[in-house]
Amino acid sequence: MGLTRGAATGSGRKIALVVSRFNESITTALRLGAEGELLRHGVAQADIDVYEVPGAFELPCVAERVARLQKHDAVVCLGAVIRGATPHFDFVAAEAAKGVAAVAAKASCPVLFGVLTCDTEEQARERSGGKAGNKGADCARAALELVDLYQKLA
Repeated sequence: MGLTRGAATGSGRKIALVVSRFNESITTALRLGAEGELLRHGVAQADIDVYEVPGAFELPCVAERVARLQKHDAVVCLGAVIRGATPHFDFVAAEAAKGVAAVAAKASCPVLFGVLTCDTEEQARERSGGKAGNKGADCARAALELVDLYQKLA
């Protein structure tokens, strides 16, 4: 039995970040974490394209259009949905997840879901650069690994 794994190699890679503006202080921290991780692994600043959308619900439709451009090695979707007093959270979080998954299933490049779904703003802050790390950075690293794995499977 063999093990095939992707390496987080960024040199020569072009990565798209599709970032929600809603909960902007959180999503900015996720974006900065992702950019930092990509740069640390050799992606050139000029090879990171950022596409902003109003909210998490809009992530899938823009991610699909970006993937169809076929100019990026991966598309990373970043956002934050924080539970409120209404069921709005459940609808937005579920549809964003399903939408990104549908795009990922059809796209020829990796499409990743880096959307925080938290009960409180404090939880979101912890996961966007606090004591729980930065999920934007984690997602960016996973994107690089998947790009390499996709190439190995081609």
